[in-house]
Amino acid sequence: MRLKGANILVESLKKEGVEIIFGYPGGVLLPIFDVLYRKPIRFMLTRHEQGAAHAADGYARATGKVGVCLATSGPGATNLVTGIATAYMDSVPMVAITGQVKTNLIGSDAFQEADITGITRPITKHNYLVKDVNELAGIVKEAFHIANSGRPGPVLIDLPVDVTLAEAEFDYPIHPDIRSYKPTYEGHLGQIKKAAKAIKDSHKPLIYAGGGIIISGAEKELFKFAKKYRIPVTTTLLGLGGFPETDPLSLKMLGMHGTVYANHAIMESDLIIAIGSRFDDRVTGKLDEFSPHAKIIHIDIDPSSISKNVYVDIPIVGDAKNIMKKLNEIVKGPDTSKWLAQIDEWKRKGPLRYDDNSGIIKPQYVVEQIYEATKGDAIIATEVGQNQMWAAQFYKYTKPRSFLSSGGLGTMGYGLPAAIGAQVAKPEKIVFDIAGDGSIQMNIQELATAVTNRLPINIAVLNNSCLGMVRQWQELFYGKRYSHTCFNKMCPDFVKIAQAYGAVGIRVTKKEEVRPAIKKAIATKNTVILDFIVENEENVFPMVPAGEAINRMIGGMA
Repeated sequence: MRLKGANILVESLKKEGVEIIFGYPGGVLLPIFDVLYRKPIRFMLTRHEQGAAHAADGYARATGKVGVCLATSGPGATNLVTGIATAYMDSVPMVAITGQVKTNLIGSDAFQEADITGITRPITKHNYLVKDVNELAGIVKEAFHIANSGRPGPVLIDLPVDVTLAEAEFDYPIHPDIRSYKPTYEGHLGQIKKAAKAIKDSHKPLIYAGGGIIISGAEKELFKFAKKYRIPVTTTLLGLGGFPETDPLSLKMLGMHGTVYANHAIMESDLIIAIGSRFDDRVTGKLDEFSPHAKIIHIDIDPSSISKNVYVDIPIVGDAKNIMKKLNEIVKGPDTSKWLAQIDEWKRKGPLRYDDNSGIIKPQYVVEQIYEATKGDAIIATEVGQNQMWAAQFYKYTKPRSFLSSGGLGTMGYGLPAAIGAQVAKPEKIVFDIAGDGSIQMNIQELATAVTNRLPINIAVLNNSCLGMVRQWQELFYGKRYSHTCFNKMCPDFVKIAQAYGAVGIRVTKKEEVRPAIKKAIATKNTVILDFIVENEENVFPMVPAGEAINRMIGGMA
């Protein structure tokens, strides 16, 4: 069957089970949009290409499937870059498709030409410039395989307009054949046995679980392992939901804004079992003082992550789920009773807390009330900054794929479009975007996408009239010299903005109004902005200052 390139692309996406494409049209995409006009796949028009990339990202994180976004050449393609980089840093499976000028014009500085494969090479697992329509179907197959295997990540396909108009036989390959790309899924048995012995011999073991637990679907194996051997668990920001935070063995999040007890535990542990995590700087703090007493087991599917930042004693390359299954079969557990007693003492002395005695709404209280109102059964997307950290600290995550946030890149403007992707993926779920008044404005145009598609997303703006996290650093380390971080009275009226887009706006100024407003928003079958007027100079604590060891916290023990 001979088809034009545009039809081959769409038919290939159908073969991959693609349910929705997020994107924005443009001139060189007209042949593709002419095919999409017949609605072979659902297309969601975002109001900015960055919103399309983040929506595809949110869809992928909420489902584990590959998210797909589509943008035109030149500025359309470059507007995807922040979203692609966000997905790359956080190992999110995505296929980004960009239009390109005709093949004979590439390199001529033609109108709306950009070397998007060159631009995105450092932030994609792989990318393709398609020059022959006969190769298109095979490239799509390879792209999805690469994006969703091994350590997942974004793959870009750049598609010149003349290739979409050319014809070829459509024969979609069953299996990709990429000889140079063979991820390791089964861990080395000898290394697994070494890990089992180290666990048996330990007295203060600690599981440090990252986003890889969720990506591999290893949360049940992790739970069985932790409970069977009574080993406490701390997670990274992207690992939230990989182990239920309501369980007594949970230490919640560690790192720069982690709990006091998680940070003390990792510094005092004699064995760290790192699973699907990469020892980034927000976790380790001062590297030469990180966990000085511990032997380290590191389980990760990406061999380049092992011993990259922290030397590990027992590396195990492979899929976390497969390796945890084997460990559950062969490990003989240590006696952790004294260790758990010590951790309980740290929990007693250093709980997450805040001063709630004033009449002003505290942002932490808002997050707690969202948790109570949803009974912990919601998808929480966040922007970046103080709002992100409060959402991580004061909502209790018990299920995987319930927390969506930009971890590695720290992208302001991520939360709203990610919430759109998540709500599309999981229409039965309550979805909140916990935002700051600064970050929500980065992609606020996506309110139109949410309202047009009748998505009942709840946007909780923790409105402190400033860029909170940067202001916090200026307060603590720069003598309160608030250089361009306080909006004063220049913060917009979010209620009027909501109304202008056809959404619902609710302003909340009193503590007693918080819970009723949240309940009203959840019951409203429309996009809702909840504008919570919160304490201006509230800070996120605990906090590890830059360059310090992670057990040297501001706002630590009582």
